[in-house]
Amino acid sequence: MKTMELLGISYTSEESAESDIGNVLVSIVFLSLIVSMLNTVTFLSSNWRKEIIAAAEYKTKAAESQQLVTQSELHALRLQLDTHFVFNNLSVLSELILKDQQLGFEYSENFAKVYRYLLINAKKQVITLNDEINFLKSYLFLLENRMGKGVEFRVGIQETQLHLHLPPITLQLLVENAIKHNRIDKESPLLIKIYTDQADQLIVENDIKPLLKKPVSSGVGLENIVKRYEILSDRIPQIEQTEKSFIVKIPLLK
Repeated sequence: MKTMELLGISYTSEESAESDIGNVLVSIVFLSLIVSMLNTVTFLSSNWRKEIIAAAEYKTKAAESQQLVTQSELHALRLQLDTHFVFNNLSVLSELILKDQQLGFEYSENFAKVYRYLLINAKKQVITLNDEINFLKSYLFLLENRMGKGVEFRVGIQETQLHLHLPPITLQLLVENAIKHNRIDKESPLLIKIYTDQADQLIVENDIKPLLKKPVSSGVGLENIVKRYEILSDRIPQIEQTEKSFIVKIPLLK
């Protein structure tokens, strides 16, 4: 019985030792899994951070690239506008000098003021409505001396909106567009209204007096304004036409 007991005791001790070894092995495997898991998490976390940083750098470079493209497009549009503006007014000046030297002198002074304004604001993407209205006053002087009573202007701008912005020389292009595409008649003047509304829009509205012969267009005008707004804002000018009126609504930017 003792032998059996001894044998029994010996057997029980061996089983206990094997159990302890098994527990150790399980613990080692468990710890290995934990270490492996931590290493995996660290690796994935590190790669994730790298991907985030890389994505951020890519977005920054893309934004910088887009900014350069935008600046280039704006510069090209300004050059196009400058050429159009200069040649148009030099033509007018030549005509006036032949008719009246004094009037031509006054016209040249106002033209110098207008062009100086253009040069000062050439590098600006937008200007205030107040600056644009002041520019318009000088420009209308040039037009009124050329057109006489053939064109009537009515300007109604809310003072509370003078601090808002728009691309420079927008009003000059719109007024010129109205005059170019309509008949000028002293007996029945072309009415051009310039005003703002409650939706922070600058509105240029003119009567429709079709010309018998369609004028040659340089392709600037309205297209130039629309392109500039496509670059600067998600608000695009609206163009409407009725039987009697042609209306352009220009968003004023904050």
